[in-house]
Amino acid sequence: MGAGEKPAPSNEINEMKRNLIVAAIAGVAILALIGAGGYVYFFSGLRTSPATLALSATPSATAGSTSATGLAGNWNIATGSLVGYRVQELFAGASSKHLAVARTSNVSGKLSVSGDAGGYEVSAINVTANLTSLHSVDQVAGRDVSQRDGVVTRQLAVQQFPNATFTATSASVPGTVTSAPADVTVPGTLTIHGVTKDVTAAAKAQLVGDKVEIAGTLTINMTDYGVSPPQAPFVTVDPTATIEFDLFLTKA
Repeated sequence: MGAGEKPAPSNEINEMKRNLIVAAIAGVAILALIGAGGYVYFFSGLRTSPATLALSATPSATAGSTSATGLAGNWNIATGSLVGYRVQELFAGASSKHLAVARTSNVSGKLSVSGDAGGYEVSAINVTANLTSLHSVDQVAGRDVSQRDGVVTRQLAVQQFPNATFTATSASVPGTVTSAPADVTVPGTLTIHGVTKDVTAAAKAQLVGDKVEIAGTLTINMTDYGVSPPQAPFVTVDPTATIEFDLFLTKA
């Protein structure tokens, strides 16, 4: 303090301290509100996921199409088919889980049908999905969900195991499928990451013009296939995954 300067009164010093403390508290509160608001915006408030794959609303076959000529024969998976997964992920600090969804249209396969309107038997079922083209189709505001795809690709080791394949020896389909959607249960095997496990798919089938459409789901645990649930900063992923499919087949 220079010569001749008088020290500030103690009450002024105390007032300055109080003002500084109040300003600091206000600043922390504002930052907390901004952070909380941003967290909700990015990780909680604005999230959407598409509905589970299901039969299209297109009416069943009409006279002159497949229903009139019969279903017996060989069928190949056609353009428009989709296979994907649905898995729950929890963002750190969030109270509800987000449904991550990814799909691929790179699907191939075939099956054979025998029988008649009294009942059909489906055999030699083979469906293969190329995992290298899986891409996320859910949305989280402010977040690039496609970054998840890189993590999934590494966990699935798609360079070494590019395909997921479902095979089944046989399944029964009611003859009523020619006039209305029919429920179908298909026991078979699923191969992912080089590991094959028994699974059962629950599906519905219907005729759409000259095509057969089959849509359904099956549930797996990633760890059964030697796959660790994908992990990323601030996100925990459930090991249980739902495999979904919507397949269109044309007669060979």
